[in-house]
Amino acid sequence: MAQDEAVIGCTGVLLIGTRGTAGPGEVLVRIRGGSEAFLAWSAEPLPKGVTVLVIDSRGNRQVDVMEWSDPLDASAGATGDAG
Repeated sequence: MAQDEAVIGCTGVLLIGTRGTAGPGEVLVRIRGGSEAFLAWSAEPLPKGVTVLVIDSRGNRQVDVMEWSDPLDASAGATGDAG
């Protein structure tokens, strides 16, 4: 199966944590108006529930991901007033 270029740049949430180079996890990616599951590979292990960014497609429903926090998501960060 060819690479799925449409998935690159999409975000998703890990359903199963990755193990770095030791093995993939599983990510649910928001794509094409819905959500699709892919095997997810990462450079370092990432835990279940982490938001990730798809940085490459390996084909055969496998993608490379990195941890991601949306800079526009106010609930995710320390961008508010310190008080």
